[in-house]
Amino acid sequence: MSELDQYDYHLPKQLIAQSPAMCRSDARMMVVDRSGNSLEHRYIRDMPEILRRGDCLVINDTRVVPARLVGRRPDTGGHWEGLFLEVSPDGLWRVMCKTRGKLRPGDTVTLINAAGQEDVRLQLGVRQGDGTWIARPLAADDALTLLDRVGRVPLPPYIRKGEMVETDREQYQTVYAQVPGAVAAPTAGLHFTTTLLARLAEQGVDLCALTLHVGPGTFRPITAERLAEHAMHREWGCVTQQTVERIEACRAGGGRVVAVGTTSVRVLETAAAQGTLKPFDGYTDLFIHPPYHFHMIDALLTNFHLPRTTLLVLVRTFGGDTLIRRAYEEAIREQYRFYSYGDAMLII
Repeated sequence: MSELDQYDYHLPKQLIAQSPAMCRSDARMMVVDRSGNSLEHRYIRDMPEILRRGDCLVINDTRVVPARLVGRRPDTGGHWEGLFLEVSPDGLWRVMCKTRGKLRPGDTVTLINAAGQEDVRLQLGVRQGDGTWIARPLAADDALTLLDRVGRVPLPPYIRKGEMVETDREQYQTVYAQVPGAVAAPTAGLHFTTTLLARLAEQGVDLCALTLHVGPGTFRPITAERLAEHAMHREWGCVTQQTVERIEACRAGGGRVVAVGTTSVRVLETAAAQGTLKPFDGYTDLFIHPPYHFHMIDALLTNFHLPRTTLLVLVRTFGGDTLIRRAYEEAIREQYRFYSYGDAMLII
């Protein structure tokens, strides 16, 4: 058995959630207690009974952009699909492309808007070493304005083969999303409602925001035989001075730092790479795998993740290999809903 085989498991297809819970906070939540080596079945709405005054809930306030693109190649009439990744200061897009036939620099694609009509044209420039393309939209509008018009919600392929319905525009977005830039949702945060956040605040739980723009690499399976050989994708993140001060105050007062999602963990741990938390603004390619010593987090709320992914490796590193294996087996047995629109676990 290879090192990576240890992070594989079989999931019945019917447990892959195709839509979220009717009310976000009604999702199930398995409480994984590391000190007691125990599992308890609760709901997200029960968090005010589990978190304590003085705890700090750290959320990722990234906003998912409608990054999935569909178009037509004018020269061949062929179908084209793309994923917007980022925009440069001079307005150039970096995109992933999928089409039949060969693309060449200078080719154009006509993007199809939400009404099914031909819209803006995208001219391809240079193909990058990682297979992405630099492209220029042939329009004066800024990237976010264009994406609102021609983009679709970038659902992962295991949800309806990536085909959005109109309700996904709201549901595949956290209620506290602020900073546009993600092409995948920080899914643990999808469970919160404004009412639940208000209840937590009333009982003295602090809410701290940071940003990590989730990229497409978050779902990519590890293909290397050994974890140490995996080339981790990079994502842009930011931790402000204010967030640093509030987290330090939480720890000084004996509170717990509760990270919402693996994305929050990665940027927090990046900002505390030298042992102390400092403001951070830049890219991180931190891959958390055994043996890793966590500097900043005391608890983690996270969804159930795909096998052989960096997300599952991070969760098992934090929660303990044997205990998290048992939690996943229990979740399958109890028919929890898995992945982006699925249920969650709180590791304390």
